[in-house]
Amino acid sequence: MTFEPKDVFRKLEFDKILDLLEREALTPMAAEALRQTFPKTNFSEIDLALRETREFKLALEKNDRFPLESFPDIRPDLKMLEIEGYTLQAESFQGILRILQLMRDVFKFFSAGPKKEIYPKLYDITRPLSFDEGLIKSIHAVFDEKGEIRPDASPELMRIRREMQQKVRELDARFRQIIQECRAKGWLSDSPESFRNGRRVLSVPSEHKRKIRGIIHDESDTGRTAFIEPEAVIEINNDLFDLEHDERREIFRILRDLSETIRPYSPMIRSYLETLVRFDEIQAKAKLGLSLRAGMPVLKEKPIIAIRKGYHPLLFLKNKPLGRKTVPFDLRLNPENHILILSGPNAGGKSVAMKSVGLLQLMVQSGLLVPVHELSEFGIFKQIFADIGDQQSLDDDLSTYSSRLQNARAFLEKANPYTLVLIDEMGSGTDPKPGGAIAEAILRQLHRKGVYAVITTHYSNLKVFAFRNPGILNGNMHFDKDTLSPTYELKVGRPGSSYAFEIAEKSGLPRDIIGYARNRTGSETAVDDILIELQREKQELEEKLQSVTEKEQSLERLVKTYDSMHHDLEVKRKQLKLNQKEHELRVSANINREVDKLIKQLKEEKNLERALEVSAKLRQERSDKARQVDEVNAEVIRLEEKAVPSASSKPLVVGDFVRLRAGGAIGRVEEIKGQKASLAMGGIRVTAHLRDLLPAAEPIQQTAHTTATDLQQSAAFDAKIDLRGMSKEEALQVLERFVDNALLANASNLHILHGKGDGVLRKVVRQKLREYGGNISNVYHPQQEGGGEGVTIVELT
Repeated sequence: MTFEPKDVFRKLEFDKILDLLEREALTPMAAEALRQTFPKTNFSEIDLALRETREFKLALEKNDRFPLESFPDIRPDLKMLEIEGYTLQAESFQGILRILQLMRDVFKFFSAGPKKEIYPKLYDITRPLSFDEGLIKSIHAVFDEKGEIRPDASPELMRIRREMQQKVRELDARFRQIIQECRAKGWLSDSPESFRNGRRVLSVPSEHKRKIRGIIHDESDTGRTAFIEPEAVIEINNDLFDLEHDERREIFRILRDLSETIRPYSPMIRSYLETLVRFDEIQAKAKLGLSLRAGMPVLKEKPIIAIRKGYHPLLFLKNKPLGRKTVPFDLRLNPENHILILSGPNAGGKSVAMKSVGLLQLMVQSGLLVPVHELSEFGIFKQIFADIGDQQSLDDDLSTYSSRLQNARAFLEKANPYTLVLIDEMGSGTDPKPGGAIAEAILRQLHRKGVYAVITTHYSNLKVFAFRNPGILNGNMHFDKDTLSPTYELKVGRPGSSYAFEIAEKSGLPRDIIGYARNRTGSETAVDDILIELQREKQELEEKLQSVTEKEQSLERLVKTYDSMHHDLEVKRKQLKLNQKEHELRVSANINREVDKLIKQLKEEKNLERALEVSAKLRQERSDKARQVDEVNAEVIRLEEKAVPSASSKPLVVGDFVRLRAGGAIGRVEEIKGQKASLAMGGIRVTAHLRDLLPAAEPIQQTAHTTATDLQQSAAFDAKIDLRGMSKEEALQVLERFVDNALLANASNLHILHGKGDGVLRKVVRQKLREYGGNISNVYHPQQEGGGEGVTIVELT
């Protein structure tokens, strides 16, 4: 990502955000990494970082304790461990043990309950890793809970320490005896014993030092006391000294063997350390997001800024402990309107709003949650340019205005549609007329390059330019005319006034001075007022036009819906008429059978003329009924073909899937002869007229593999679940998956244990079960001995 000038982080106060992140880190390693945070331009990387942070913030909000605490930097130890034959010190193993224990707890965290589903992105961090408890056991076999070498770390060490204890007891007994003898003779000081050079010695006044046989190890500073090791304990002390030497040698051997055991796992332990550092970075971001009441916005690959209820993060943190309200703002910049000219009085919040846009954009592209509404949208920019504050340079012999012109030249050379430009008080620092003209020319070129920009100004010509050119919006920081105080509310669509005269009048400036100033700037002030009024009228017209357009679209949808419903009604009416005619035809056929009996009877009675008359009449009635049925059927077919034009335009061929107009059954065309087709429907063969068939999509095939899978699922499914201790959101997710699996496994009865409590989980269960409608035949609570209202039993259809 490119920045111009290079101190954009400082100008937008992103460095202060990094300071806050550092404070939240648990370890210096994570703090160092967070200090190096740099905005990204890769969509996938940004999206992943935001989702990881959002999931950790969710864990903090739910008090779902993630097992992460402070841990040491063991990178130097791991580096030394890579040297063949190198032996780590005891303190180094304590650091390695700390890393292993934390990673063990992290793996346990994700294995408990539905944590993998609730925090999928955090779980993905540990997915490539595996964990071996053997390393912890190896270290525990050598060290106790206090980090000391265990007495039973090896059989040899046990023997040495046992002998040392015996020698210590022997030394203690012999020393007490010597003290009693010498004290009885008055040869000892008030403090009879001490330690010198690692040896237990007697404190003897100088006048008696020749009376006690032994080695003088030291004397007091005054020379009045000598420290003597009695001859009787010298041999015991020597034995003890040898044992201590043997102990150190054996401990070194144990640590050497332990180093050899852990050495092959050095790369894995390094991966553990890197993983914990990454979790530390994520938790720092999540804690900052929690303090900001921040969330994850909608991320877009193309440049766009659509902020809803956004706050300046640092201003929000400053106001929160003081109980002050931070005023949110809304802003939308897109390819159609990509530049905002922001005007209004001084100290009205223009610069804060502009900086907010830049700072929020930097935070999002750095994977940080931001204090905006969750439906806010942020695109990805590849360049951010900012011209903010006094950039006068004595070293480069540049005035403020010269430095601004240099920035403008760099912006125009490098800007493109993926650039976000932020300019404060554009054109200021020189004579207003030429300064305003140059500012307008720069704005014109930035507009042509398609950059996204938020620009603050007091110049009327820039407001007029924005009014006349599509793609540039005017905006203002609202100012209360009655109290002459800013409200800090961003209003997009109208330019703002500086309210210079009103503020001057409120500050107590004499009226004659203000009147003189008004006369001198009359025409310019009038232009500003006219522009504001024109912008207001334009905005009102645009809002009305938008309303009319929405109503037209709504009306068009209603007309289409009406036409569709009318057509469906006509088809159903024709089908009903067809059914009635078919019914009449069947009734007529039944009557004909009765009449046949009558004709037969008439023939038997030899009334041939009467029989012929009845027979002809019946034939005519049946012919009329059949003709009416054919006409209605043809009308239904015509309406259906009108609804599905492809049905008549594309002839059927062998292999096509079709459905019968009557009944809707679907089959595959096996053979076509003339106007009839032979269909395969399941295991039977059907012949139908082509006009009675409609094209259809291939039906979903049920395979033996599916059945086998269902049988496996059914065999493995557990019809009981325990939701106690879960939050409402966790319970909904787990319960939905449980019922879905039950339906797939063809289970008949489900037992859901949710506890009584305040009834929240019971209501959640009832609410979720209602979504399954016809799949559930009964829901009830068992008797009190079966759990009562703490258990819900579900019977599936």
